[in-house]
Order: sequence, then C-alpha cells, then structure tokens
Amino acid sequence: MATIIPLTDSTRPSLAQTRKKDPLARLTALLDEDLAAVNQLIVQRTENNVPLIPQLARHIIAAGGKRLRPLLALASARLCGYEGQRHCKLAAAVEFIHTATLLHDDVVDASELRRGQPSANALFGNQASVLVGDFLFSLSFQLMVEDGSLDVLRVLSNASAIISEGEVLQLSTKNDSETSEQSYLEVIRAKTAELFAAACRVGAIVAEKPSAAEEALRTYGLNLGIAFQIVDDVLDYAAVQERLGKTVGDDFREGKITLPVILAIHRGTKQEREFWNRTLATLDQHEGDLAQAQELLRHHNAMADALDRARHYGAIARDSLGFFPDNSYKEAMLDMIDFTIERGF
Repeated sequence: MATIIPLTDSTRPSLAQTRKKDPLARLTALLDEDLAAVNQLIVQRTENNVPLIPQLARHIIAAGGKRLRPLLALASARLCGYEGQRHCKLAAAVEFIHTATLLHDDVVDASELRRGQPSANALFGNQASVLVGDFLFSLSFQLMVEDGSLDVLRVLSNASAIISEGEVLQLSTKNDSETSEQSYLEVIRAKTAELFAAACRVGAIVAEKPSAAEEALRTYGLNLGIAFQIVDDVLDYAAVQERLGKTVGDDFREGKITLPVILAIHRGTKQEREFWNRTLATLDQHEGDLAQAQELLRHHNAMADALDRARHYGAIARDSLGFFPDNSYKEAMLDMIDFTIERGF
C-alpha cells in the first residue's frame, strides 16, 4: 500500500527523498504544491451550513484515498508544460465526481468498508450518502463552469454520464454467470476508465495542446483505468483484507462477475460451472464457498491471467506517452503504470 504524504505536514519528504520509494509517493511529491491547492479547494467547497454535508463528505474524502485521479489531471497538465492554476480546480472537480460515485456505489453494493474504514452509508445511512453524493456531483459542475472552457465541460460532463451508464450496465451483468469478457470490459471501461481518461485529457486542454496530445493522454488514462480495475477485481480474491481496504470477497458475496471469474467459468468443468451459477447467479452461498472459489481461480490460473490482461493495457498506456518528451512528469506517469498493476502483490 502506498504511503500518502499528509498535505498539511511541513515536514513531508522532499522529491529526492521519495525517489527510492513507491511511484505514488514520488508523483505526490512532484505535484506537492498543486495537490495542496486541490486539497484546500476540496475543504473550502465542502463547507456548508448543513452540518451533515461536510461531515459525510470529509469522512470519505479523508479516508486515505490515493487521490490518483486528481493526480493524473495535475500531472498531465504539467507534462504538457502548463504553468497556471486552472488544473487545480479541475482536479478537484475530478475528485468530487469520483467521491460521489463511491458514495453511490457503496449504497448499491451495501458495502460496509471503504479504504479499510466504515463506509459512509454504514455510518450515516443510505439516504444521506446518496444525497451528499448528488451534492458532490453538483460541486464538480460548479467548478467546471467556473473554469469557463466548453471543451473541459464537454469532457468531464460526458465522463460523468458514461460512469452512470457503466454502473447501470454492471447491474445488468450482476449475477449473470454467462457474462462475456467483452461485456465485462465494456462495464469497467465506462464505470472506471472513463474518469481516468477525462482527468488526463483536461491536462492537455488547459495547456492548449493540439488534439494529438489530448488523444495521447486520453489513451494513457483509459488504458491505465482498465488495468486499475482489472487489478482491483483480482485483489478482491487475492489480497489481504488490511491491504485491500474493503472486505475480501465482497464481489463474490454480491454476485459480481469479474474477469478472474469469467476466465475460471470458461475453463471449468460442468460441475464447476454449476458451483459458480449457484453462488453467483442465485447467491446460494454457504460457509467455505469463498475458499472454494479462490481455489478454482488458482487452479485455472485465472488471477494470473487476468493480471496479464492488465499488463497488456498497461503497455498500451506506456506507448501512448511516447508522444511526449522525457521529463520528470512523464517518468512518474510511466512508473504509475507499474504501481497500478503490482500494488497489493
């Protein structure tokens, strides 16, 4: 698990001190001042006369998240040579969109943990979580409008719509043991990767770079996001709970059809497919079923092969940055690909 550097700590390590640490710490150090500005914006914008709003919003925002999506927005802008401050507001907008989707996801999934802490819905209830999620979406659009760029508004608003489509699409594949790998990829492309792509694209937009640069950053973000979600889905079966930040096996208990499961189903015997149908399609689960599912995934090499798929998308992300000249931001963004795929293992 990455070490998150506190934004308000004047003793935080220098960039030189973090070069030998994990890539996330290095990227955070590179963007230290920008990220501090984003954090300040988040605090300011969640101030509200309704006490529950800042209380619930800050609970999830401050719960130890990696800030990966706003970091990508900041890094992309600096990679493109941008020297202004517009990207900080847009990175905050990206974080608000992401946090809103987390609040809504946890309600839909009835999750009890988020990043190793009690989820907002577990503490405050489903109604409050949904409504505060809506509030955060509204904040993100306020920031987009304040920026004044129709291109930025188009990219981030489209991403918000596609994320919602992805969540609905995931509901249609939930408990469907016949879900194809292609359908799975459509879900994660929409619900996860699209925000990665949008965060990176706005960096090129604020830097007023040509469409080729915007497309290269979109490709980087999209493929990094796909790899990120595939790894998340593997970790749900393979990780230690303290590292995962949520209960191991949540996807199994909820009947989610993820890539490791799809591979195991396709490679399994008729008896094994009946097991997956019972446990995931009808949610008829008993003690020991999760352990059996993990054993089937190992037996069919499903988790390892899913990670190979993630590495494939990581390679596409890596190639897309070849468009840009070498600098510290490019190096850190390349390192983030390896971090994304190898985290937790």
